[in-house]
Amino acid sequence: MLDTFDRFAADRIDRLLRFTTALTCDPHLAQDVVQEVLVRVQHRWARIGPMPGRDQYVRRMIVNEYLSWRRRKASRTVAATHSTLDALGTPTADPATGYAEREAMRGHIARLPRKQRAALMLRYYCDRDDAEIADLLGCSTGTVRSHISRALSTLRATHQHAVREALS
Repeated sequence: MLDTFDRFAADRIDRLLRFTTALTCDPHLAQDVVQEVLVRVQHRWARIGPMPGRDQYVRRMIVNEYLSWRRRKASRTVAATHSTLDALGTPTADPATGYAEREAMRGHIARLPRKQRAALMLRYYCDRDDAEIADLLGCSTGTVRSHISRALSTLRATHQHAVREALS
């Protein structure tokens, strides 16, 4: 059965807005683009409605509308200063960054020698003091401090190397 335009638009409006917001990086411009495209789709529904790939066709219309001269002109007038963006909404950190950093740190820690890794985990993850760690590892407190110092030095060097690589 052929969908009516109203049903088509109602079923897809959220996805189209998310897609367009990701494309434009501006929710207000995204709403304008989707509205403009849906008006054109409604006028051409007799031709677009029966198409097997109509979702892709509508997304392509959205991309074309965004890339059109009128939209480029509108995107230049959108203020992109930090103060304007902060006024629109409180900036939040991207949670993916935290996950990526945590995974990278796990990888660096995994490359440490076993005793250094164990000493770090006992100190910073289990909140143990030198004497408790020494007892658990079967070594002196001086050796525990040496393991932790060497492990931290290795991690710092790895981090500095990663930063230099990212900047070059």
